[in-house]
Amino acid sequence: MSVTDSQPTPAEYLARAVALATENVRNAGGPFGAIVVSADGRVFEGLNRVTANLDPSAHAEVTAIRNACQGLGTFDLTGATLYTSCEPCPMCLATSLWARIDRVYFAADRNDAAAAGFDDAVFYRYFEGGEDDRAIMPVGQEHLPAEERVAPFTEWNGNSSRIDY
Repeated sequence: MSVTDSQPTPAEYLARAVALATENVRNAGGPFGAIVVSADGRVFEGLNRVTANLDPSAHAEVTAIRNACQGLGTFDLTGATLYTSCEPCPMCLATSLWARIDRVYFAADRNDAAAAGFDDAVFYRYFEGGEDDRAIMPVGQEHLPAEERVAPFTEWNGNSSRIDY
């Protein structure tokens, strides 16, 4: 798509994301599609390719964000909007936050996805719930000497050519 005088509405972008998702199923992909519209109106699409690429992070939203970042030559998508065929999972929402996307619109919700066999409820509970909800994957800090555990940050702070993000 290209920038035109009349930009599509959010509903039109969502309809396109749903159409991408439906077509992706026909091409060995998952039933998810996404579109990032940059602040200047450029459009980048993404498809769910988890099983096709054997990549658990290849969700439609993540691939759309990757495509937008590569196409724009930046990791900062401030001013962009994400349109996705389904409510973003915690990973996709976190990726949207890291990319500094301004707004997210979605069509189907997590309950619609669960009814189709994509039940991410355990992942939502992991982040929203208490310690018992985190039993699926315990995460804990291993105590190393202070100098050792912060060595990467010390190196980062001393690197004058770093790119802050």
